[in-house]
Amino acid sequence: MFGARAQGEVRAVDDVSLDIHAGETVGLVGESGSGKSTLGRLILRLIEPSSGSVRFAGRDLLASSAREMRGLRRDMQIIFQDPFGSLDPRMNVEEIISEPLVIHEAMSLTARRVRVSELLRAVGLDPSVLPRFPHEFSGGQRQRIGIARALALRPKFIVADEPVSALDVSVGAQIVNLLTELQREFGLTYLFISHSMPVVRYLATRIAVMYRGKIVESGDTQQITERPRHAYTRTLLEATPQIAV
Repeated sequence: MFGARAQGEVRAVDDVSLDIHAGETVGLVGESGSGKSTLGRLILRLIEPSSGSVRFAGRDLLASSAREMRGLRRDMQIIFQDPFGSLDPRMNVEEIISEPLVIHEAMSLTARRVRVSELLRAVGLDPSVLPRFPHEFSGGQRQRIGIARALALRPKFIVADEPVSALDVSVGAQIVNLLTELQREFGLTYLFISHSMPVVRYLATRIAVMYRGKIVESGDTQQITERPRHAYTRTLLEATPQIAV
């Protein structure tokens, strides 16, 4: 459960409680400014809440020291919304994906390169791109590189923060399908943040609807999309165009 203030006295997230079970995908859906991304960052402690608790595998993250969090972050990663801004333009693909391994793993250069090559294949890219830089790739390819980086430490839980909103519909659909395949392959748990109800409907096992910093409705995907109780949920369902996946 969280409370988090943005600027002044505005509460970006207010009295929110959310459970995510191992191996499932929870879709967090709402319009821009509803507090979705703030909540995702609170869960990972990229933002510190003003009150509340975050429990991961039975441990309270807010009570964990910086050293303990360093170890826990191996199991918790994020895929960012912007594939253009989330990759360091001064680093090549090998350096970008290797960075978590350099920080957290004692690996030889050869072993690290093998691991990075495996990750690239897993996200549908050829290892021949290792020496290339972000500006040489399309948006969809950059997002695949970001996903490979998120997978580098074999995490258990990933916050996918609007990972297809900056992409065109067809490329976004490819990324959604890739995330589904990777979940099966690596046994991942997702919090998938989106403003698109059709995307969340396709990917998620459960959906939480966020409005003005609060979760106004949550439940299994079929219930939320076919029998919504809250007026805002019905508005989202009526307003969002369908996506082909």
